[in-house]
Parts: sequence; structure tokens; C-alpha cells
Amino acid sequence: MEQYAVCGGNPLVGEVEIGGAKNAALPILAASLMSDETVLIENMPDVRDTNILLDAMKGIGVHVERTDRHSVKINASQVHHLTVEGDGVKKIRASYYFLGALLGKYKSATVVLPGGCDIGCRAIDQHIKGFKALGASVQIAHGMITAQADRLTGSHIYLDVVSVGATINIMMAAVLAEGRTTIENAAKEPHVVDLANFLNSMGANIKGAGTDVIRIRGVNRLHATEYTIIPDQIEAGTFMFAAAVTKGDVTVKNVIPKHLESISAKLVEIGCEVQESDDAVRVVASRPLRHTHVKTLPYPGFPTDMQPQIAVALGLSTGTSIVTESIFENRFRYVDELIRMGASIKVEGNTAIIDGVSRYTGASINAPDLRAGAALVIAALAAEGVSTVDDIRYIERGYEDFHLKLKGLGAQIEKVETERELQKFRLKIG
Repeated sequence: MEQYAVCGGNPLVGEVEIGGAKNAALPILAASLMSDETVLIENMPDVRDTNILLDAMKGIGVHVERTDRHSVKINASQVHHLTVEGDGVKKIRASYYFLGALLGKYKSATVVLPGGCDIGCRAIDQHIKGFKALGASVQIAHGMITAQADRLTGSHIYLDVVSVGATINIMMAAVLAEGRTTIENAAKEPHVVDLANFLNSMGANIKGAGTDVIRIRGVNRLHATEYTIIPDQIEAGTFMFAAAVTKGDVTVKNVIPKHLESISAKLVEIGCEVQESDDAVRVVASRPLRHTHVKTLPYPGFPTDMQPQIAVALGLSTGTSIVTESIFENRFRYVDELIRMGASIKVEGNTAIIDGVSRYTGASINAPDLRAGAALVIAALAAEGVSTVDDIRYIERGYEDFHLKLKGLGAQIEKVETERELQKFRLKIG
């Protein structure tokens, strides 16, 4: 089984290039099948989730041509199947985006109920509410969800809770519906805006993305487009906190600093220096880290996907910090692993109370999910001695060449498969 072998203690220094946003790429790939003409998508991250989604698209008759590692041409004029299933697609949360895309275009879709990281309940009731409001019937049976309609008609939809997935799915279904649709209490995340911009580039009529009210006027068809996916704010934030935790100096390139404001603000609060330019952010951690309090919130609040990373940093800060998780109830599953490295953390319900320690020490740890896995690698980079991180398949779901990018900043990290390779790593680092 593949794992990362990490020797901590080196400050990360240098520049790192951020890839396309996984959370934008997944709905954009699904939405690309809503046109019968060829769509070119660029800056697509080459990660496990996007590759699984592309394989699923091929399985229903979509023509997929990888023009290079980060570009793909998609033509969905020969779709022959409206059921999306299989072990691969069952394991990723984004499989449900096929519902909105296929329902919008073909008025019918059957998709295996989605999986993804085990970070808590992520109900699809708001998706179903939206589809029904547009005129579809929805059934769940035998692990599959089916949505069907004779016709889709625009509607006024108020989401009971802010849901990125529901906002995206309803938006896709509504762009080819008859009449006007209004989504209130909509999610405002950058990847929601990116999908709206992508659909508009294909001829959709969407206004208000990025605010809590999205207005859609249905169109008859969507056409070809060429589109570049936004940079990944979570990958960028992960490297920003890696700089903070290792007392480094890292310039994160190819980013939209506006998307990183809540992350940058917390880094400044805990004692880092953050310098912004047009498409880059530099993080310098030359002083001891200070404690703070943080609560995860929908965008533009502090992202839930950055909660494990800031907890790792606060574990090495002076004083007591409190982290409150308001989105997913199982997001603290990494805490036991961090405690094995010497952290002092107590979890009570949706709150973690963190007493800063002077150092972490190397340990054998497991990645419980995507973001926590990346955060534990960061902890290992700051720890004394050697750590091994298992279950790195979770990390590879959303981070392209993670260990190689870290090595480019001076990290001592290798991907190993055997005990012999691990011993070789230990010998190499002395």
C-alpha cells in the first residue's frame, strides 16, 4: 500500500504553482455534457476525482479526449445511457452532479447514491426539493436516485440551508427549463460562480452567482465553448498553512487572492506575514505563532475544507485556541492522529479546544479523509523525526502531485510502497 514517508524539520521555502480547482472542475465536467457540441476545458486538475468522473462520462457515451494533462475535449452528442453507476463513481460525492446535468438536458437521470469522504451527513434533500420544484419526480431505490420529468418549468426555490451541491444541481437543471428560476439562500462559493460562468459561456442565462439570489432564464440549447477553470483555493490555502507550520517562506502562484481572504486574515492573526499581488500570495512565518479562534462558515467565511490545516497550525501556537466546525459533524476525525504526534486537543461536540505545544514528533498516522490527510502531512513536515502517512489515496483525490510540489519547496518526503523503500528513505535522510 502506498504511503508518504516524511522527515520533518525543514522550513518550506520557494514558489509553488496551484492547479485548477477540483470543486469547480467536477460540476463543470458534468455540465459539459449538456451541449451536443464540443467543449474544451482547460486548467483541469489531474486528480483521482476528476479522472473517475471522466471515466463515468465515457461509460454513458460521452466522447472524452485528453489533449494534454490539464486539458480535455468533451462531446456529448452520442450519449446512449442515462444511468450512471459503478464502484468508482459511487465513491465520489460529485457523482450527484450528473443528476442536474442529465435531468436538464434529457429530462431523465439515474445516478448511484454518492459517497466521498466520511466527514458527516451530507443530505441531498435540498437537491430533491429543487428538482421537484422544477417539475421532476424523484425516487430513491436500490442505492440509486432517479429524477424524471415530461418537462421542466422554472420556479422560485428557497433553500432551507446553504448548500453548494444543491445550488449547483438546481442551476444545471434550470438552465434548460422553460421560463425563469430563482434560487434564494444560494451558496456563494467561487466554484458556484465558476460553473455559472461556464454555463453562460455555453449560452445559458444566469445572473447573480456569487450572491445569495441566483436568477436563471431558461434557454433552448447550449453550444460549444472553451473555458479555463479557476485556481484551487483549498490547495492554495493548504500550502499557505504549510508555510506557517514549518516556519517557512512560500509564494503560492496562480491564485485569485480575493478567494483566499478569510485564509489570509487568519494567517495574519496568528502572526504570519501575508503579501498579495495580482495572482500570487506570499506567506512568511518568521515569528512564533499566536492562538486564535475560528469558526467554519459558508463562503466568504472560513472554509470547512481548511479547518484541519488551521488546527495543525494552532496546535503549535502559544496559548489556547478554539476551532468550531459548523458545516460537517465528523470533521475532527484527524484529531486522534494529531494527538499521536504530541498535540494537545480536546473535542467537545463540534468544537476543538487546542492548547499549543512547542513541537510535534514523528509518528505512524492515517489520513481519515482528503483535507485532514493533507493537514497531517503538513504536521509531519513540522514534526521532529520521521512520520509515515497511510491511506494517501484520500489525499490524491484532490491534490495533484502533492508530495512533488512539497519536495520542490524543500520538504523531505517520498511516496513509498514497501518496507524496503521506507528503510531506503530513512537511510537517505540519515
